[in-house]
Parts: sequence; structure tokens; C-alpha cells
Amino acid sequence: MLETAIQVSAHQTADAVLNQTVEAGSYFVHEILQGQTVRIVDLEGNQAVDTLFYNAHDYADRYSVQDTIREQNNVYLTTGTKLISTGRNVMLTIVADTCGRHDTLGGACSAESNMVRYDLEKRSMHACRHGFLKGAFEWSRDTGHELDKRDLTANINFFMNVPVTPEGALTFADGVSDVKKYVELRAEMDTLIIISNCPQLNNPCNAYNPTPIQVLIWDAK
Repeated sequence: MLETAIQVSAHQTADAVLNQTVEAGSYFVHEILQGQTVRIVDLEGNQAVDTLFYNAHDYADRYSVQDTIREQNNVYLTTGTKLISTGRNVMLTIVADTCGRHDTLGGACSAESNMVRYDLEKRSMHACRHGFLKGAFEWSRDTGHELDKRDLTANINFFMNVPVTPEGALTFADGVSDVKKYVELRAEMDTLIIISNCPQLNNPCNAYNPTPIQVLIWDAK
């Protein structure tokens, strides 16, 4: 079991080169240059922030849940965790974390999973996969770099609480985050980040109340 590693950051909001609010159900796409630091803030607490990472120069080299879990020897993420890519490269390092634990197993909600997990009538509800798709399509349109639904693989759920039972099953529980808790990651390579800020209304991961987040980026000192 992972020991939480609470670490406060020295970065000041006024020094950030980017400061953006992302509403629940919306998305965020941006390139983080090597040495830059990105902070994700849970503004109101208990939000689930579904996130994908890609090598900015080779989208086939992307965050790998399997390699990250194996290298860290645990299923949760916190300060000191290195996010490993499918090419066995270190993409980012968590350098500060005031929440203490983040999920890398629960995946992203979708129309299909909403139907299977909750009710057939939930199909029309907005889901995290929709946010990922919108972000990928917008990035492709604006930059000319192809990124589509085939590139949407396993994601991280920052602030989300998915306990693993002794039998190996996953359970979804109330979040362990709180107002203005944050996680901060330093890019070890040029990295593309896509966030789908969860709109889920059917499970307790966000206390049934999806809320906005804040994303800040600082240049390397």
C-alpha cells in the first residue's frame, strides 16, 4: 500500500505563465515543455480530473498505466511518482501533492459504461470520453497533428478515490480531496496534456456534484 506523501509547492500563482479554469464537463489541451511545471487544483473538493499525457513529438509514446504501476510498485500516485510512457520514458514527475493519493485504475466514464454501470437511460449523459474526444479533435484541427479516438487509452484520475479490495476488486468511493487541494507535475520531456474534467453525476467520486478545476503552468527556473 502506498504511503501518502504530502508536499506543498513553493510556486506562486502570480508567477504562472498560464492560469485557466476548466468547468466540469469541459476539457483542457496544452503542450507542457520540458522543465515546466503544471498544477491541477481541485477548487471545490472531491472532483475527479481525468487526464491523458503524450510525448509531444510522438503521440504513440504515451502514458502507460502498466509501466507506471510496475516501476512505482503501487497502484496509487503521489509525490515522487514518475509517470512512465509506453516507450519506457519518464514523462513527468509529481513534485508536489496536497491531496496525497490519485487513481490510475478507474478509467474514464463513457456513454457505454454509464449504461452498463447505472442504467440504459444514462446513455445520453455527457461523459469524460466525450471531453477527451473534443480535446483531441480541437488539437488536431488547430495544429494539424493527428490525434483521434484511437489515441484515447488508459488515463489518470487525479483526486479520484478508487480503493482496491484485498480480493483485487475496484470500488468507487467518496473522494479523498478537499477544497483547493492540488497536484503538481514537472515535465521531464515535452508533453501534451489532455484533461477531461469529469461531469459524472452517478457515482460518489465527486460527491455527485461535478465542479470546476484550475490549471496553472510555470516555466522552468
